[in-house]
Amino acid sequence: MKDPMRFIEESVREIEREAAGGKVVMALSGGVDSSVCAALAMRAIGKRLIPIYIDTGLMRKGETERIREIFGDLDLLVIDAQEEFFTALKGVVDPERKRKVIGERFIRIFEREARRTGARHLLQGTIYPDRIESEGGIKSHHNVGGMPLSIEFERIIEPLRDLYKDEVREVAGALKLPPEIQHRMPFPGPGLAVRVLGEVTKEKIEIVREANAIVEEELVERFHPWQCFAALIGLGTGVKGDNRIHGWIVAVRAVHSRDGMTADPLVLPAETLKRLASRIASEIPEVARVVYDITPKPPATIEYE
Repeated sequence: MKDPMRFIEESVREIEREAAGGKVVMALSGGVDSSVCAALAMRAIGKRLIPIYIDTGLMRKGETERIREIFGDLDLLVIDAQEEFFTALKGVVDPERKRKVIGERFIRIFEREARRTGARHLLQGTIYPDRIESEGGIKSHHNVGGMPLSIEFERIIEPLRDLYKDEVREVAGALKLPPEIQHRMPFPGPGLAVRVLGEVTKEKIEIVREANAIVEEELVERFHPWQCFAALIGLGTGVKGDNRIHGWIVAVRAVHSRDGMTADPLVLPAETLKRLASRIASEIPEVARVVYDITPKPPATIEYE
């Protein structure tokens, strides 16, 4: 990006123009994309912006509490929709169907809040890779290909639609957002649901949430990955104590990337891998084994679904 300040000025004008004097609800997840959108929109329309954080029950450990702390001064509306999402996901195993179910739930909740508040438009942090992967059939991002065909909003406002992730971080820096936000690791819009292969249940989400927290504790500060996480990929046998168990297989993934379009796995020391396996298997009783994924993108995607 040549001039982040010019982008900011143009985006503020664009948001103001597209809002057309009306109220706008926005999806604020706490990631850098939605945070930049919120900062731009506050400059453009001020109190006519209604930022909404939806607790889907599919978030990282402590995420909702941290979002309340970071964005408390924004008059953030936090909606507990955990039961809605788990009910909608019951019996869903296909990855594409999963993303579309989640995308539709998000939209219906935003529509409900828009009717209640009199908002006419939706603002969201769609970036260029979201569009490329959705339109190219790689996967349906919940805010692009995962959105339902019928929506009530007059307009979807997407000021970051032509930017890559590294460019969004430049804009975040120019907006003087906190470093914690500017450099925050990407997290999928559908949340931990795409880190559970097959049907999503509360029990599986709790397991992958704890495993994900361990991975971040062990890798983020020491190795500075572009992204790292744990995923629940299936069932396998193991031994704990003197007993044979049938438990979950957790895959650990850590990659370097510039914009998310390609990625290379981190080469981690053997001792780090052993510690990850030991902590995850011992601290989460339901886990039978831990594997480390060294597949680059392509041929793999970064996330599992």
